[in-house]
Amino acid sequence: MIQDRIRNETGEKTDPENEMSGSEGFSKDELHQIEQTGTITSAKGKHIIHCLTIIGQIEGHQELPSPAKTTKYEHIMPQLVAVEEAEDIEGLIILLNTVGGDVEAGLALAELICGMKTPTVSLVLGGGHSIGVPLAVSAKRSFIVPSATMTIHPVRMSGLVLGVPQTMTYFERMQERIGGFIERNSGMTAARFSELSRRTDELVMDIGTVLSGEQAVREGLIDELGSLNSAIACLYAMIEQGIAD
Repeated sequence: MIQDRIRNETGEKTDPENEMSGSEGFSKDELHQIEQTGTITSAKGKHIIHCLTIIGQIEGHQELPSPAKTTKYEHIMPQLVAVEEAEDIEGLIILLNTVGGDVEAGLALAELICGMKTPTVSLVLGGGHSIGVPLAVSAKRSFIVPSATMTIHPVRMSGLVLGVPQTMTYFERMQERIGGFIERNSGMTAARFSELSRRTDELVMDIGTVLSGEQAVREGLIDELGSLNSAIACLYAMIEQGIAD
């Protein structure tokens, strides 16, 4: 689908039924791609960029109930590989509005994104909570709108767990992995991340901290306060810097 999109924009022969449709500005293939995957490759601006959405709950090894809005990590992984390998795609913008979800799946996606050579920019809209925090900082440059929030709290596990010291050790090690990732990919230290995740005076039914957009930038968690225009302008600048080099 990504390569089909590029071929259509570069002037090669296309199916008339899939040509640009009226005021919507998208072909049937593009509309189908958005509907099925929440992604689109745009070649209408100065550079060809791919838009990836991470919304709802990050689904891991178990399927969530059908009414729930989910982001399936097994769908995102091959898309990231395709973007990294596509010679025509110059940049990736990641739009996040997530409540978190499967910790290992979210961290796996974050590691893939931060390891890409393709210029990447993330934009937090609405919320980037829980495991959404590593995903937000995994891009080379991160943005957040003023009205968005980010919730930092300790790792939790649903279902039956054994009440033994080893269980607590497992949680602590997982928390250390997340804190280490945050420290490597943002301006926040692992110690500060741990401190914010353990606050007891912020949330009524939980421990942790809710950061507004401005607070997230002030804490060094997110790079800049900005909107879609700011994120795209930054991505274009990164692409052109890379071309210049």
